[in-house]
Amino acid sequence: MDLLAGVPLFNELPPDELAPIARGTHEIMAPRGQIIFHRGDPCVGFHVVVYGQVKLVFVSASGVERVVRLIGPGDGFGEALMFMGQNYIVTAETLQDTLLLHVGRDALFEQIDRHPGVARKMLAGLSRRLYSLMGDVEAYTLHTGAQRLVAFLFRQWRGEEGMPFRIEITKSVIASRLNLTPEHFSRVLRELSERGLIRVRGREFTILSAQGLREYKG
Repeated sequence: MDLLAGVPLFNELPPDELAPIARGTHEIMAPRGQIIFHRGDPCVGFHVVVYGQVKLVFVSASGVERVVRLIGPGDGFGEALMFMGQNYIVTAETLQDTLLLHVGRDALFEQIDRHPGVARKMLAGLSRRLYSLMGDVEAYTLHTGAQRLVAFLFRQWRGEEGMPFRIEITKSVIASRLNLTPEHFSRVLRELSERGLIRVRGREFTILSAQGLREYKG
């Protein structure tokens, strides 16, 4: 109940309305590298990340991964397929030790029938995700690989030049999420470093010139 009450989707529901959803919810403690579900598995609810991080990937027949989304605390996934009654179209894997809530479809649908406000919140969340997806499509088609990487770094940055920050995912995952080959990704990082715009040490990044980085076109 306490964990569900902290989820934006449910934080306005009083305890008596949240209780039926809680009875249809269970916790999943997943260590780093665990598969939550595979493409083709039935979707009988949706997941919410309490802490940790999950990647959603397409996997080719040859085993090559394409990261389509990274999911952090408070965010959910699987709602659209749950409503459609379809199987999962991606594979979900944890990138860190992660606590998930799996909200069962039947309990949720019962509450949606009684409380339309829950459905409105879910529609708002799905709409925001669609808007974000359209932004990704725009970035892939209109922006260079360097511009996509620079935008990603600014999203992770705390706003202080010269202050290191860590990105707790591998460079290969970042490259896949930005639709870059590992070679292209490494080349852009090297170019930015040689220009004195950033410094990279393992998973630790430092923005040395925010203005120069913003003006960099690649």
